[in-house]
Amino acid sequence: MDRTVSALLLSLLLLLQSYGVCGAPPQPRGTLCRTKPTDLVFIIDSSRSVRPHEFEKIKVFVSQVIEGLDVGPNATRVGVINYASAVKNEFSLKTYQTKAGLLQAVRRIEPLSTGTMTGLAIQFAISRAFSDSEGARVRSPNFNKVAIVVTDGRPQDGVQDVSARARAAGIEIFAIGVGRVDMHTLRQIASQPLDDHVDYVESYSVIEKLTHKFQEAFCVVSDLCATGDHDCEQICISTPGAYKCACKEGFTLNNDGKTCSACSGGSGSALDLVFLIDGSKSVRPENFELVKKFINQIVDSLEVSEKQAQVGLVQYSSSVRQEFPLGQFKNKKDIKAAVKKMAYMEKGTMTGQALKYLIDSSFSIINGARPGVPKVGIVFTDGRSQDYITDAAKKAKDLGFRMFAVGVGNAVEDELREIASEPVAEHYFYTADFRTISKIGKKLQMKICIEEDPCECKSIVKFQTKVEDLINSLQRKYILQKLIEALENKII
Repeated sequence: MDRTVSALLLSLLLLLQSYGVCGAPPQPRGTLCRTKPTDLVFIIDSSRSVRPHEFEKIKVFVSQVIEGLDVGPNATRVGVINYASAVKNEFSLKTYQTKAGLLQAVRRIEPLSTGTMTGLAIQFAISRAFSDSEGARVRSPNFNKVAIVVTDGRPQDGVQDVSARARAAGIEIFAIGVGRVDMHTLRQIASQPLDDHVDYVESYSVIEKLTHKFQEAFCVVSDLCATGDHDCEQICISTPGAYKCACKEGFTLNNDGKTCSACSGGSGSALDLVFLIDGSKSVRPENFELVKKFINQIVDSLEVSEKQAQVGLVQYSSSVRQEFPLGQFKNKKDIKAAVKKMAYMEKGTMTGQALKYLIDSSFSIINGARPGVPKVGIVFTDGRSQDYITDAAKKAKDLGFRMFAVGVGNAVEDELREIASEPVAEHYFYTADFRTISKIGKKLQMKICIEEDPCECKSIVKFQTKVEDLINSLQRKYILQKLIEALENKII
């Protein structure tokens, strides 16, 4: 989890930097690609080998794929089959016609926790899930029929013949294997070419990394700028299945992410930022050091001064300890030195108590907060709080504090959502694995400008390049380590 902790914090701080910087970076606007109308059925393994928290990861993956689709009765329809020893039709292609309905239904799915009858599940897809009565459309060149099978074990029945029948019926099958899955089984299930239809991940914690592949797979029109299917006032920048808006030199992008305003000069930005860092024993000393390291790397990218960014740091576990208040240090060098000296508390997880401290003390004038200056709190945790957080979380937002919640590992999603400001989807982030950070980083690169004049924002391009280089470097190190571990295991 050490790489996850450090990389996720880095990504959140990238959003923070864009909170105080604006104008240059284009905003992601087009999140839907035009998809050829598709009947899509997920076939998900919930046998006893899939532990409950792992099954939650499958649901996250399914939800993220759905998020990237153009959902509707005349566009993409989605169904989910849940299987173990038996097959359960969670919902059919005709059940939900909106993305919101689909996502809510996915969250309600529970694991069956018995055997692994993959062949039976595929047969169910042929005979029922893709039937007219369940909302499937008549086979036509204008419609795709797609099944995504997710499994982590060897099936207790045959899959070769039934998969061949499914493919012959015009169903394109993707097979995703996890952990100790039988790769031969995946190849028997999947459509040709196998390189495009068979995927493997070593654990459910990294299955999210496949999301982008499937979002692109369903995308027919990838250059929305070229087709004119955008609402940018000045400049449209195309990305796969989406687009971003930007402005010409001398203009800055407005908060709607579409229109532009002429620059007129200004007086610079001010920001009071407090980190609320979980120092409980579950974080572990080596990960705590990484948290400190990446706080300092982000401090390097802030404009720290009495008139611009002020930084405070609070650590909490079973109690709360202010490491240093806002305004105590007037430059980056002193802030970084103080962060390095921070000692790991290593006890419980009293997040509610920490939030109350943030409200009552950290953002008080006596502790360096400036009247009229935007207040930003970043809460970082890796586990369930041992106290009540609802009242304090609500009060922080009611007072106008912009609250970001970052969860790693065993952090509880409901608690993160409760802490995060609205819109919640832009203010809470969770990851269990380092390699998902590139996607999270892109989500976080959203302009939230707090300056009187956005045209005065400085160094955003340089900052984003620095962060991207750092992420790429960490990815290379991660891949190298995995190769070394694989070689060592082979030798042993």
